[in-house]
Amino acid sequence: MPQTQEVPALTLKEVIDVVPASCRQRSTARGLRLVGRDLLMYALVLTGLVLSPAWWLTLPLLMLAGLTVAALFVLGHDAAHGVLTNDNRLNSVIGHLLLIPSFHIYEAWVLGHNRIHHGHTVRQGMDFVWHPVTVEQYQAMGSLGRLRHRVEWSALGPLPYYLREVWWNKMIRYREPPAKWVAGIRRDRIMLYLALLAAATGAGFLGGLGSGDALGAAWMITKLLVIPFLLFTFLIGWTVYVHHISPDIRWYTRRGWTKVKGQLDGTTILRIPRVMDVFFHWIFLHTPHHVDMRIPCYHLSEAAGAIRDAFPDRTIDHKLRIREFVKGTRTCKLYDFEEGTWLSYRAARS
Repeated sequence: MPQTQEVPALTLKEVIDVVPASCRQRSTARGLRLVGRDLLMYALVLTGLVLSPAWWLTLPLLMLAGLTVAALFVLGHDAAHGVLTNDNRLNSVIGHLLLIPSFHIYEAWVLGHNRIHHGHTVRQGMDFVWHPVTVEQYQAMGSLGRLRHRVEWSALGPLPYYLREVWWNKMIRYREPPAKWVAGIRRDRIMLYLALLAAATGAGFLGGLGSGDALGAAWMITKLLVIPFLLFTFLIGWTVYVHHISPDIRWYTRRGWTKVKGQLDGTTILRIPRVMDVFFHWIFLHTPHHVDMRIPCYHLSEAAGAIRDAFPDRTIDHKLRIREFVKGTRTCKLYDFEEGTWLSYRAARS
């Protein structure tokens, strides 16, 4: 009887190797052009908000402000990975600067995102972003905990979820990082707070000068800083959700997880209208970013094509549809890590 040889499991290196080396080439000129363009957009939008004479102009400008904060954040995210430009020190300076409008502490982001999220994508007990709860964990919650879970895992949940779980718990309130991260996070926390204090003071001065009262000052701070931050928070919470939560995406136990399962199977290539990439910088082509963090955002399209062509059966690649997101929020409530299946809340009643 002929012996059958077991096919060796795919390794992450084999996936990385299908991506052309040119996709890992960093361009300082290209990175700086993107930064300059987005900073100009941000400055123009804020100027428009300061000078806006009526609500019908303020409202779309606020939406645009949230999008421009997201644009700056995505570039800051690339800089935090050290790939936006070909100069590591410049990447650090840019990253610190561009994360200020989104109220993010740079070194805390690097720890949580680069080390933990990327290091353990869709791994039980490790990847903290949109980590699903089990039936038993949900049953152990009190009534308020269950209500909060239902809100955060609904179609309206990206804002409250990201605001509480990621921004507040894992960044602003976070006080016990590994020892080697303590000094950097403390320094960047102080830098962020001072920058926001200066920005709020300037905005308040402009608002007070124009209106002559404290209410005008408070409103200027709110529309220049707070509302754009909240709109951004919804956008980033939603973006991470559609990248990693879907009936098609499996989460794994610690033992069952591998790098390939996390970085190739655990995220998506989502096709969005080109105009959206003005703000999102190709980050919806997310699989290559997880396969190899050395790929700058401006090479993700080529890298996505190479990975899709090499592994068509394992790549989740389709057009982004809002109805699919809504469907996901109705399907993906609780999780069975042993079976690798999403469950509805009905499973917690049995």
